[in-house]
This record gives sequence, structure tokens and C-alpha cells, in this order.
Amino acid sequence: MICRTVTKISLNIGYLKLILLLAVTGTAMAQGHGPLYGLQTPTLAKGGVDLNVAGMSLGTENETSYMLRYLFSYGITEDLQINLTTPTMIERLGDAPRTRGNSNMPANGDIEASLWYRFFSNAFGVGKRFESTAIVGVSAPTDDVRGQANVGNSVHAAISTGYASRTWYGWIGGGYQYYFEKDGEQLGDLLYASAVVGYRPNIFMGDYPKPDWRIFIESLAEFPGDNKFDGQLDFSDSRSTKVLVGPSFLGLYGVWGISFGAMFPVVQDLTPGTIKEKYRIAINLSYWL
Repeated sequence: MICRTVTKISLNIGYLKLILLLAVTGTAMAQGHGPLYGLQTPTLAKGGVDLNVAGMSLGTENETSYMLRYLFSYGITEDLQINLTTPTMIERLGDAPRTRGNSNMPANGDIEASLWYRFFSNAFGVGKRFESTAIVGVSAPTDDVRGQANVGNSVHAAISTGYASRTWYGWIGGGYQYYFEKDGEQLGDLLYASAVVGYRPNIFMGDYPKPDWRIFIESLAEFPGDNKFDGQLDFSDSRSTKVLVGPSFLGLYGVWGISFGAMFPVVQDLTPGTIKEKYRIAINLSYWL
């Protein structure tokens, strides 16, 4: 009983840290008008600026991480966007999984720069469109060792296609992150795919100053690879598999917004020794410049 009480108090203190840090960080920006975890397609207007702070927590069987990430985005053209995101680690995981934090951020201590290019867009009705966006990025770690492997720089590429209307939304996409070798060791790569369905209730169809809320059901499938030591895989088994599902919510009010949500694993077919996840939680506070 004492052990359970101490664990509960520790978790509550961690969440309190996360909430307080979000409260004092200032203005922020939820990336686009889309989902929280899955890949999306919207890009900024030419000259548009986004400032974003996201609070993230990931829980495993053994420990919990807390992190803030800051995102700056700029619209070079209406179809080309540049992004830079940096972390503030509150508590790290001793054996962090290979994963993405949300649609435009790592879930670890990497500093990442990326380009979004919307290469296809077809508006075929009032407020309706199909579009596709490609993403390329590079990152540098802020920690030397992750799990038991040295952490090198990485490259990330993804593509997403979606449909958006005034009421319904949907996106599907996939991506790949590759870590370079460092001092004879190499962090496992990450192959992933996402699918999202969104709905905007009729009650939120009004113009400003009426608030606007959207609901998303998001799914994420991840296939993390094994670490390598001296060119050899840490395990001889096949690639791990994770599938996570959860809700998220996006609220908009003028130039302000907030998005929050959680994901929970429904499938975890992992290589031996890999720690299972329990949940992911994220919140974005938003401001459009």
C-alpha cells in the first residue's frame, strides 16, 4: 500500500510539473487544423508564422517521461513550409522507444528541422478538398546514449494524403526515420503509418467569435527496428510492431487554439527485452501570427 501511494504521488507531481511549465511558457501554436498524432497535409499561407509549445508524456511499464517541445514554422509559399522544433526534457526514459511525438515533432530529445511540401491540392466544392504533402527532416540528439546504444543524427521522410470539408476529415500517411551510426553503434530505425478520421459538429459551424471544436479518432502503427552494435543486430527476431489508437480534440477561437489527446496501445508484438508502453498524452497550446 505504501509503495502504491508513493508511486501515485510521484506521477501526480510529474503531471503538475507538466501543467505548470505549459502555463508559464507563453503563446503557442497547434500545427495546422488537423490531428494531434497522425500525419496531416495543411501548410501555412505565404508569410504565415506558427509558434507552438507542446507538453508530452509517455508511460511504460517501468517509468514515465515528461517533455516540452517548442515549434517554429514559417510559410515560404502557400505550399512550402519550414519547421524547427527543440525540446526541454523534464524526465527522460532510461530506454526510450523509437517513436514520433505527434505530426511534426519527435517524442525524444532530438532537435529537428523539416520541410513540408504540399505537392497536390484539388478543391472540388465549397470547403472541400483533397491534398497530399511530403515531409523531409534532419535531427540531432541532445543525449549521447538512448537505452544502451549511442545516438547519432537522423533523417526523417513521410508522405500524407487527406480529405477535408467543413464537417468531415480524413488522413492516411506513412514515414521512415533512420539513425546514423555513432562510435560503432546504431539506434534502430522507425517505420510507421497513421490513419485519422475527424468530425466537426454542426453546432461549431458558426463564424468567430463562436468557438470551433473538432474531434478526431487517431491510429498509429509503428515498426521499430533493433539497435546495432559493431554492425550486428541486438536481437535476431523480426521487427517489433505497435498499434496505438485514441481520441484527440482541437479547439479554435480566433487566433488561439488548444489541442489535446491520448493514445493507448492495442497491439504490442515486441522483440525480447523491449519495454511495453502504457499510454501517450499530449497537449498543444496555440497562437497564430
